[in-house]
Amino acid sequence: MGVLSAKLLRFALLVCGLGGLYLLAVQKHEDRDRVRLAEVELTPTCKAKLDAYGLSAGSTYRSPYLVRVGGAAPAMEGYSEEDVRAIQRGCNVIDDLQGHMAQGGHAERWNAQRFVRGSHTTCTHCHQDAGDKQDAEGNRLKGSNNLGASWVMADMYDRFTGLILSHELRQMQCYINSSNGFKPNIADDLLRDVTAYSRFIAAALDLKIGNRYPEQGMDEIPSAATGRRGDDYVRGAFTYRERCASCHGPQGFGLVTDGRVVYPAVAGRNSFSLDSRMNFAAVNTIMPGFICRNMPPGAEGSLDAQQCRDIAYFLSTLPRPAGDLQGPLAAVWQQLMMIVMPPLTAYADSLQRSDVSRASH
Repeated sequence: MGVLSAKLLRFALLVCGLGGLYLLAVQKHEDRDRVRLAEVELTPTCKAKLDAYGLSAGSTYRSPYLVRVGGAAPAMEGYSEEDVRAIQRGCNVIDDLQGHMAQGGHAERWNAQRFVRGSHTTCTHCHQDAGDKQDAEGNRLKGSNNLGASWVMADMYDRFTGLILSHELRQMQCYINSSNGFKPNIADDLLRDVTAYSRFIAAALDLKIGNRYPEQGMDEIPSAATGRRGDDYVRGAFTYRERCASCHGPQGFGLVTDGRVVYPAVAGRNSFSLDSRMNFAAVNTIMPGFICRNMPPGAEGSLDAQQCRDIAYFLSTLPRPAGDLQGPLAAVWQQLMMIVMPPLTAYADSLQRSDVSRASH
């Protein structure tokens, strides 16, 4: 009798434990549903962009952009209230990945911090102006990493992995490598919302499935595009100090003001990983292209191809998180360098400033 009672007690505890987990899961799903139905608090950039594109629920949609640039716009299938909220959340993710601008209950719904390490990463650092960078006249910019142009290249062949990657799988790569983080589930609302936003941008710009547009991806600068002087660390360090350090910091750790990332880290714990395609040591054409096309802000295009490659080469020598491909020894070494190098370089900089000060007097 005693043995039977003990078994029944264990069984009852197991049922209670499983029941508790089930009720917790039900509660979480109900919380998610409430947030899905809640009004989305847009970031300022997303509000301006989506207002300019005339996003609203209705049976049909006509793009104000197409009316402005072409004088007319076809009537497209409209968006439901749920569609509009998904697009809004997707824009928020792109513009403010870690939810620094989130308010109250909106934070969890579009805060993707659970998938990234560090505190600087946000999609708009690469996909600028919330993934839809244009000039003052509304012209889409070549090599600007436009998300709408990326979406219409759905199921795109990826020459770096040799795989056919959907828009969602390419997003996963960004979280793993560019964000030095973790891969979301393919069914996660985060991926669905960003896909909804990317698809809306494509529709608003009248981009066609399967076409290759100049604003898709980044320009690449191979060594053949230079005078073949060779990529040089010293030249890169000098040019970085002259043209980049005022924003990204002398050691590449970025600029944070009042808890807000003004300029992101390009080295150290908050930067992209060694596996990222922005890492010159991994792919030596993409980072130079991004620099030449987008940097420095307000003076884009002022650096020549060799300068961009030199800067990218210099940045690749700075310590940063190891990726999945490096293994534990490389990860430990990078962590050690991220601890040891900053104070050493800061000390060297202080000595240099002292020498300059003495020479000036």
